[in-house]
Amino acid sequence: MRIGQISPLMEAVPPKFYGGTERIVAYLTDALVAMGHDVTLFASGDSVTTATLAAMCPQALRLDPSVRDHIAPLIVMLETAVQRAGEFDVIHLHCDYLGYSALRRAGTPFLATLHGRLDLPELKPLYGVFSDVPVVSISDAQRAPLPQAHYIGTVPHGLPERLLLPGSGTGGYLAFLGRISPEKAPDRAIRIAELAGMKLEIAAKVDRVDQEYFKEEIEPLLAQPHVEFVGEIAEAQKTEFLGNAVGLVFPIAWREPFGLAMIEAMACGTPVVAMRNGSVPEVVDEGVTGFIVSSEAEAAAAARRLHLLDRARVRQVFEERFTARRMAADYVSLYRRLIAGRDAARGDFTRRKHPDAVAV
Repeated sequence: MRIGQISPLMEAVPPKFYGGTERIVAYLTDALVAMGHDVTLFASGDSVTTATLAAMCPQALRLDPSVRDHIAPLIVMLETAVQRAGEFDVIHLHCDYLGYSALRRAGTPFLATLHGRLDLPELKPLYGVFSDVPVVSISDAQRAPLPQAHYIGTVPHGLPERLLLPGSGTGGYLAFLGRISPEKAPDRAIRIAELAGMKLEIAAKVDRVDQEYFKEEIEPLLAQPHVEFVGEIAEAQKTEFLGNAVGLVFPIAWREPFGLAMIEAMACGTPVVAMRNGSVPEVVDEGVTGFIVSSEAEAAAAARRLHLLDRARVRQVFEERFTARRMAADYVSLYRRLIAGRDAARGDFTRRKHPDAVAV
């Protein structure tokens, strides 16, 4: 199958540091290539992939201070992909709605994975206009604010099986991994660890838009003796960081569409304590891969019980449910369905135009 993958350009594929969408694009693309598919990846020029790279800008836009308009390179990429649409059996968009207008006129089957939040009021009229665009959710919970979109499936994220390896959990600390932002609630993680009487290590990125929140709300809390702020970490550091942790604290204060940090922890055999919100009940198996809680007090009590969970079983569930190969196989099924639908529609049109014609 000839597949075009269109990634955002803010981060490289995979990202040098933090970046959820581009990381998933990287894992999916390489898994598709390993399965024997012919994949072209539209992404930044500093991306590293086993697919054919169509470099749309020299480097990730976040790392290029000379770029002041981040939308212009994205529009160029989308138009380039449309002009090349005839080279592909299917196109997979990871930039949400920006490519809908052009791609639905390109004549090649396409789908879009919705990687972000869907509770913004502006999206309802947009998906009224683009009600025909086939989209994929990354959890069933993600769909709730926008039920009218044309969902053709839910595909949970996956990681390469050997990307992160099991650890012993002997570091004695709870881990927080992700972004410093109000919706990720690092302040909750700090309070939970204190209530549990445990150390907390925070490996997190601070986006420009969250600098004020970090300075005013989080930085004063980092002086507490049970807290260590590690900062943003690269992929190669995650096995040690997560593998040595007793557990991952995932204290979200929003409808998390998926939560990649949860399965990264599970890949290391590290169980999760997560607030009941968004996709959490779809990812965490209660009492097996972690505990789902509704308050900070419950989270602290759960953290003290993490040692009772079988880390080998946590890793086994990851291998059963959350590998990149499983994710790629799910998407291939959707690709084939779209291609079959296009071919069936063409055959029906041919028969209606030429009643004696035989579709091949």
